[in-house]
Amino acid sequence: MPVLNRAELSRAGVVFVALLLAICATSAVAREFRAADTQTEDYPTVQALRYMGALINERTGGRHELKVFHSRQLGEEKETIEQTRVGAIDLNRTNVALIGNFVPAMKVLAMPFLFRSIEHMQKVLDGPVGSEILDSFEPYGFVGLAFYDSGARSIYNGVRPVSSVADLRGLRIRVQQSELMSEMIRALGAEPVEMPYGQVLTGLANHLIDGAENNWPSFVTTDHYKHAGYLALTEHTMSPEVLVISLKAWKSLSADDQQTFREAALRSSRFMREKWRDLEEQSQLKARAAGVTIVKDIDRKPFEDAMAAIYAKAGRDPTAAALIERIRKVE
Repeated sequence: MPVLNRAELSRAGVVFVALLLAICATSAVAREFRAADTQTEDYPTVQALRYMGALINERTGGRHELKVFHSRQLGEEKETIEQTRVGAIDLNRTNVALIGNFVPAMKVLAMPFLFRSIEHMQKVLDGPVGSEILDSFEPYGFVGLAFYDSGARSIYNGVRPVSSVADLRGLRIRVQQSELMSEMIRALGAEPVEMPYGQVLTGLANHLIDGAENNWPSFVTTDHYKHAGYLALTEHTMSPEVLVISLKAWKSLSADDQQTFREAALRSSRFMREKWRDLEEQSQLKARAAGVTIVKDIDRKPFEDAMAAIYAKAGRDPTAAALIERIRKVE
């Protein structure tokens, strides 16, 4: 058996200590990250979060795991956003209208009739404008990771078909807990009722509200269509979903792990888009088969004109006005 001299023993000791420190450091940062989503287990955003978690687990050699809490297990979106901001929840998938209460740029993305089409929205979010918006989250306690699609939101109710602004007059329409969304419905002549997502079905069934506004999958997967048989394709907003991580959780990651999280989030966004397209098609077929009255031929101009005061108010903020202009110029 070879005998090591003093210098070799010293070098071996240094290498051993370095390896031990590396192992300890790795173990210290290994953890489980909690992610919140209000949607059901099979919803595209939940599937995308799980896909992201699998990528992170693989790329970190099992050090990091993402545990996804779906179906409002950690609370309604308004509550989970606040918990994420203070670091009690690590990651959160949320609609831009609600997180706009904290991050100003998100209010712009929720503006009614801002995007010309889903394709226009995706070009904006996938380009420099989208990157700059995600980079604007940090001062507010979040780090923006990626955008998820949310389709176009339209108005549905259980009282009558809606084909004009006049048809909305007097209807009680549920909106997200967002001042902007309340202003939009009020500008259309209806009465906004701010209500958590999880209470909408009960509200429709018990006639506490006449209707709501949302995308095709949310209209169908929540059974809203069973109590609101009139859908008007107003497509008034095409605001996306956004995936954020709390600044506290972000700072606990090494630079390499931060890059891993960003790349996994981006890949999950592409994954989510494919799942979303499939679910939209299935939801439309299910609603039609159930006999939902779908009003397609809507003159959008009066709806857009009704938003004049909302855009005038947004225009008083130079930063918001400039962002709106940049988005509209994207071809």
